[in-house]
Amino acid sequence: MEDSGAITVLLQRFQEGDDVAQNELMQAVQGELRVIASRYMRREKVGHTLQTTALVNEAYLKLVNVKTASWQDRAHFFAVAAQIMRRILVDHARQHIAGKRGGGMEALPLNEALVFAPEKSGQLIELDEALKLLEQRDPRAGQVIELRFFGGLSVEESAEVMKVSPRTVRREWTFARAWLREQLGLQPEQDGSDA
Repeated sequence: MEDSGAITVLLQRFQEGDDVAQNELMQAVQGELRVIASRYMRREKVGHTLQTTALVNEAYLKLVNVKTASWQDRAHFFAVAAQIMRRILVDHARQHIAGKRGGGMEALPLNEALVFAPEKSGQLIELDEALKLLEQRDPRAGQVIELRFFGGLSVEESAEVMKVSPRTVRREWTFARAWLREQLGLQPEQDGSDA
């Protein structure tokens, strides 16, 4: 992990219009963005993935083009990065399903194409829709899922981003996972872990 303070300083310099900071920021965050992207890719069926590099690059381009963002710190940046990656994957899944139904989608080059198994595309969309329902019902629980599950942030990092206690994050994490499992028709977790 890169030094949290250094990334925060780069984010501030970038927001102030320092073009050099953008290049330094990319070098500083690329490794962690790759880790987040890899977490997403591990959930995909073997041989059916968006290339990690393409996902990282697309997410980074979207991140640096967010002109209205007021980056608080490193954790905030990576939380937004996780959310953007989720949106990219869901959009690709929707395109894949539309293409399967004769949607007339053009084939993408391999470095940009998302090659989903149809069942994985549907599952990702179903998860996204359930998460949207959760966010409507309990926005804080939805944010915890976004930060922990998709962003890979720790309980403490999530608490820092959300400006709540780690205990609150753990409670919301437990509730949100149980609620999503029920919505998706999955079996309850047997091990009782909260990680």
